Amino acid sequence: MIILRTFVFLLLLLNLGQSSAIDSERALKLLSSSSFDDKSVAIELLAQTENATSKILLDAMANGHLYFVKNNKRMVIAKKQDNEMQITDALSGEDLGLTSQRKVKKVTINNKLRRQISNVISNLNLSHVDASMRLEAVDNLMTSASPEMLEKLRSIKKNETDPYVIEAINVVLAFSQLKSTNPEDQLSAIETIDGNLNPAILVQLNKLNSSTNHTSVRLAAQKSVRKIESKASIFAHVETLFFGLSLGSILALSAIGLAITFGVMGVINMAHGELIMIGAYTTYVIQLLMPNQIGASLLVAIPVAFLASALVGILIERSVIRFLYGRPLETLLATFGISLVLQQTVRSIFSPLNRTVISPEWMSGSLQINSLLSITYNRLYIFFFCLAVFALLYLVMTKTSLGLHVRAISQNRPMARAMGVRSQWIDVMTFGLGSGIAGVAGVALSQITNVGPNLGQAYIVDSFMVVVFGGVGNLWGTLVSGLTLGVVGKFLEPATGAVLSKVLVLLFIILYIQKRPRGMFPQKGRAADQ
Repeated sequence: MIILRTFVFLLLLLNLGQSSAIDSERALKLLSSSSFDDKSVAIELLAQTENATSKILLDAMANGHLYFVKNNKRMVIAKKQDNEMQITDALSGEDLGLTSQRKVKKVTINNKLRRQISNVISNLNLSHVDASMRLEAVDNLMTSASPEMLEKLRSIKKNETDPYVIEAINVVLAFSQLKSTNPEDQLSAIETIDGNLNPAILVQLNKLNSSTNHTSVRLAAQKSVRKIESKASIFAHVETLFFGLSLGSILALSAIGLAITFGVMGVINMAHGELIMIGAYTTYVIQLLMPNQIGASLLVAIPVAFLASALVGILIERSVIRFLYGRPLETLLATFGISLVLQQTVRSIFSPLNRTVISPEWMSGSLQINSLLSITYNRLYIFFFCLAVFALLYLVMTKTSLGLHVRAISQNRPMARAMGVRSQWIDVMTFGLGSGIAGVAGVALSQITNVGPNLGQAYIVDSFMVVVFGGVGNLWGTLVSGLTLGVVGKFLEPATGAVLSKVLVLLFIILYIQKRPRGMFPQKGRAADQ
């Protein structure tokens, strides 16, 4: 008897496997059809198989990467590479190399199919071993859950152990109850989702507020809407603050090198923006040399960009600047001419076209705090990178002999020379250090904007504003000034626009300098008053 049952069970498994294989083959044939109805049937067949291959096919279709080879209808996942397509077999994952775009055809979908795919993927992920995948699947069902899916969620909830997934299921079930005609169900749903920041919930609450005739339901909906809008306003300000700090960190990073050369040497270096540009182009060249190691190439680019810009800065100082000390207006004109020469040199080598520097995977995407607040990784990394560069430079200036000599030269050059400080050597090292920091700033800027010959011109004026506002030659002043101007500018932009906000910031700095000519953090010492 036991042997007979085992045999029957094996036959059932064999039949299920054959049925699944048949469904998969039929689905693949239907996917190559030009009819959206056939593709809808194919999606349902893939949903019934419930295996890893089905999910791969559905994900590729949703992201626009699913193609089929025209001559044999073979399903492939394709990504564009230059003028060709890099393809892999959709079922086996076998790498099929490069092929012409004319030899493959995309499996096109419409919005209806896109929603269907989303529901199927969510359904497959509801039983995933990873709680985060189950949570994402439940969240995706917020506005598209069918009555059958809602019943399945209630069944899943009984065995679910993760508290976040349980809470998400409760929210989806409550959202469906908002559409009920029973006031008690509506009130219970409002209580469950009270304060939830999902935009779909706010829309549904507003609809309920305008359509219901039940007073208690309307009042509860209005109270919940006010609570959500209050939270949304707070998170909008938090997001603006983050973007302001991000912009401020970029301004500070661009201006730190200028604070050294301008504050210590009294040189108005109009070529500072081009030194930033050299750092950005160095990052681009390093990526060309390491195309398969984008993440490592960015780390390599930091010291290389520092050295490249520092060497160019030292060349400028030795060939031009050293003859113009004590004549700031002449250094302005000379370095402006140098900036034009550097721009034209870059145009001759790389052409006038902008170049794109690829961001590594760990800098792509964003950190999703909630439905209304997300923080992009690239700007977050740049903010911490700015703080790291500042901390390292601060240690150099306060804990090394070079820093001691630089501070001595900046406070009283004749006295420092009388004490045996080699001022010419310090000038070379200081200009090289400031130029190198500008190159490092170029590495950071390459991650948020295109690299081009005019890259530095967009930051040179802002860098001077940061240095003057913070206090010439003061590192802390440069950091605080850059972050302050970035935050103020971002908070002004929604009300005034980007251009007018910059004008208002400039007017504020002019008025502030009238009251405090030496900036927020003025230098101290006898020579500072001269």
